[in-house]
Amino acid sequence: MAELVRTPEARFEGLPGYDYDAEYVSVGEPEMAYVDEGDGEETFLCLHGEPTYSYLYRKMVPPLAEQGRVLAPDFVGFGRSEKYTDEDAYSFDRHFDWLVTFLEELDLDGLTLVCQDWGGILGLAAAAHHPERFDRIVPMNTGIPDGTQEMPEVWHQFREMVETADHLDVAPLVEAGCATELPEPVLDGYRAPFHTEAVKASVRTWPGMVPLSPDDEGAAVMRATRERLADWEKPAFVLFSDSDPITRPSRDPLREFLPTAGEQPDVWVEGAGHFLQEDAGEAVAEHIAGFVDRT
Repeated sequence: MAELVRTPEARFEGLPGYDYDAEYVSVGEPEMAYVDEGDGEETFLCLHGEPTYSYLYRKMVPPLAEQGRVLAPDFVGFGRSEKYTDEDAYSFDRHFDWLVTFLEELDLDGLTLVCQDWGGILGLAAAAHHPERFDRIVPMNTGIPDGTQEMPEVWHQFREMVETADHLDVAPLVEAGCATELPEPVLDGYRAPFHTEAVKASVRTWPGMVPLSPDDEGAAVMRATRERLADWEKPAFVLFSDSDPITRPSRDPLREFLPTAGEQPDVWVEGAGHFLQEDAGEAVAEHIAGFVDRT
């Protein structure tokens, strides 16, 4: 069995804006950590992507918690969740299964999905395959890659870099995906989960799991996701930032693809890059709160 490691809790102490206790749930062999704040009729499921964790949502948790319960899990290999040191322990199917198990173990329903990057890929797949658990979806700077899509050159460069770098520092990767300059304590917040080079196996492997051909692992799941979301009748609010070179071209096609997305305001989050939660978290939360009020 591949080795499972948990990052020492001390590395997360004193991080700016992240004074949240971790809850843990077993999703099979590994345990997933999650932030669980607020209560009420609404439940927001906030899913991060590469190479971040629930820290990315720290500006959004307080305003969303005024409306209801906010759950922000760390995917296996990220944040305070357990991490494999073996790259072969990760796969598209395992990440998807871990997320579905998370939903089942916490018996979640009535969810408003707030998702970005890989959180969007896996979150939209979960919503498509388990629609009874979701009331609304908010895809942000993400897509539904089924192996037929073109990935931009900047993405291929990013993938090669994380796969081959001798020493991988995630902080510059996050800052490069932001439109704003991040202070050193915030950069350290993104470095916190990765106390050894070995636990970065999750970061190194995730980009390579995006299906690039219809035969790749995950492509069938995402094809089924597209087919099911083409008939999505519940509210959908496509909320992209104006300065993300990776996903910006996907925004209008996604908004036209989701049947109910056109019923929501046609807005861009201004002055924000790929990690719009970091650049404009308060504004993003305000847009989402308005969406929930409308629907």
